[in-house]
Amino acid sequence: MRHLLGIEDLSREQIERILTTADAMLEISQREIKRVPTLRGRTVINVFLESSTRTRVSFEIAAKRLSADAINVSSAGSSLAKAETLTDMALNLAAMNADLLVVRDRTAGVPQMLSERVGVPVVNAGDGCHEHPTQALLDAFTALQSLGSLEGRVVAIVGDIAHSRVARSDIYAFTKLGAEVRVAGPASMIPLEVEALGVKSCRTIEEAFAGADVIVMLRIQRERIEGALFPSLREYSQTFGLDSATLRLAHPGAIVLHPGPINRGVEISPEVADAEPSRILDQVTNGVAVRMAVLYLLTGGGS
Repeated sequence: MRHLLGIEDLSREQIERILTTADAMLEISQREIKRVPTLRGRTVINVFLESSTRTRVSFEIAAKRLSADAINVSSAGSSLAKAETLTDMALNLAAMNADLLVVRDRTAGVPQMLSERVGVPVVNAGDGCHEHPTQALLDAFTALQSLGSLEGRVVAIVGDIAHSRVARSDIYAFTKLGAEVRVAGPASMIPLEVEALGVKSCRTIEEAFAGADVIVMLRIQRERIEGALFPSLREYSQTFGLDSATLRLAHPGAIVLHPGPINRGVEISPEVADAEPSRILDQVTNGVAVRMAVLYLLTGGGS
């Protein structure tokens, strides 16, 4: 891998290599002194042009635990406010002998475009409604911790499939690792071509959850929605929300994932989000390990 732009581009073997490396990185995060000199002298620049907490902080911690220098750039206060183009800004950052750029942008395709113009590895930290590859990797990593294997398992992804980059990356990751993937949500939030991705489109949450081993609840992407796509949040919660009652439709050993931030009482109830079998905080912990693995492999650590 030269870049990490999406899960669609990866083979199963590449995904498994990242996850195996992440397992080793997780041990570092569990030490009293959470730092190794692996990437000492390397510089990682996080270019986050869209709001983020978990992903941005996770990449910064990941770089620092590998002893790399982590620099954060946001649109506010950057030269973009002076009408510099994004490409020119990225070229200038790379010219400062940066070793890797992590890029998040509200427009799909920006990380791909920059990867073709700058001479350093680029990691997609989320681009529009396209992909969020490291989120899918940490979701798969978290599921594997509980299930051991995803081969033949059933994964239900519920919510705003159309506007969710997490959903698209999760679909690619889980299907490539051998799982059966089902999606469900309001008809206005299910892409017409979604079954072409190798998933089953379900009309009801009951159909999606039946025998599911992994439940991925998605946040309503209010910032990407123009106009009303469902009658009300209350009706959405009653029809497609996860609570203790709907959880019982799944396999007895099912786990619950959510990429965050959570809309409590909308897509997921507090009693499910905060208790077994929720793995939401495990996802956050594992996100650092997965991103450490990605930084390590893309800067030549795996060669």
